[in-house]
Amino acid sequence: MSPSVKVMIVDDSATVRQVLSGLLNAEPDLTVIATASDPLFALEKMKRDWPDVIVLDVEMPRMDGITFMKKLMAEHPTPVVICSSLTEKGAQTTVQALAAGAMDVITKPQMGLKDFLSSAAKDVANAVRAAAKANMRRVAPSPSPAAVAPKYSADVVLPAPDQAMHQTTEKIVAIGTSTGGTQALEILLTTLPRTTPGLVIVQHMPERFTTAFAQRLDGLCQMEVREAQNGDRVIQGRVLIAPGGRHMVLKRNGAQYQVNVMDGPPVSRHKPSVDVLFRSAARSAGRNALGVIMTGMGDDGARGLKEMHDAGAMSVAQDEASCVVYGMPKEAVKLGAVDRSLPLEELSGAIMAFASGRR
Repeated sequence: MSPSVKVMIVDDSATVRQVLSGLLNAEPDLTVIATASDPLFALEKMKRDWPDVIVLDVEMPRMDGITFMKKLMAEHPTPVVICSSLTEKGAQTTVQALAAGAMDVITKPQMGLKDFLSSAAKDVANAVRAAAKANMRRVAPSPSPAAVAPKYSADVVLPAPDQAMHQTTEKIVAIGTSTGGTQALEILLTTLPRTTPGLVIVQHMPERFTTAFAQRLDGLCQMEVREAQNGDRVIQGRVLIAPGGRHMVLKRNGAQYQVNVMDGPPVSRHKPSVDVLFRSAARSAGRNALGVIMTGMGDDGARGLKEMHDAGAMSVAQDEASCVVYGMPKEAVKLGAVDRSLPLEELSGAIMAFASGRR
């Protein structure tokens, strides 16, 4: 039997520390070895017993979560799961933490905290398990089926795609990613010029955080980056990121592409879902599309990428060595959905080769 994942909880709320400790200790493969009310207390305790995963708040006294994250990643990279409140300020700070190397985000409300944490127990536990498997060498300066929600396919949002359309001069790139994706996308997007075909992206992220994430990237990239809104056009030099808590689908409107943002049940346990985006790209773009699946836990996007591949689209996966978590790309490769697997640093070259007509 494998040893338990050692967890430390760092949060200035005694309620959060108490409730999370009880929930995580109830899992047979997780053990909370310590809690701390701020990062300075945490650092003292970590000298005695270093955790495998840290569950971290971002707004705390004496030292904020961002400073703590940067210190950790520079000196002793350790997987971190952010547990943050759903506020605009908190969203901005949490996106900075993700950029600094955090693995995932669990959002906690301002009210009804105990009830929320109890209902989200499996989500927290699964996030900790996924973080424990992360390849921390790729961070820069598995859930039990019986314990998780029903896993729907893209059929619940979109029916299976019809025959793909003929190639035209309009091209789009569809990207899907999850754990480790916030850093990977920053590395990728900051290397792309304004002449890049329109990009549509699903990054697994809760509501409100995608707005701050898009704003951060927009300030770093040559391309325009925005959180997608219903009816937004997909055009050269623009990146549209699916809003947290909503699916995003690609639509053809005459000679143009646009996105629809829609509600619906989680697909592959995610909303937004990569499978939904990729299926819509298979139906609406066919050979005019490039599908890219990147670092992430689970298998969301694997079946959708296979549909894109079968519809004539090019398909690329981030390779294992450059992934923080080689889950989603691995499943796509196993399905025969991937034309090529490439290091993260070579994905921009593949996108620009596709843009120039080289397949």
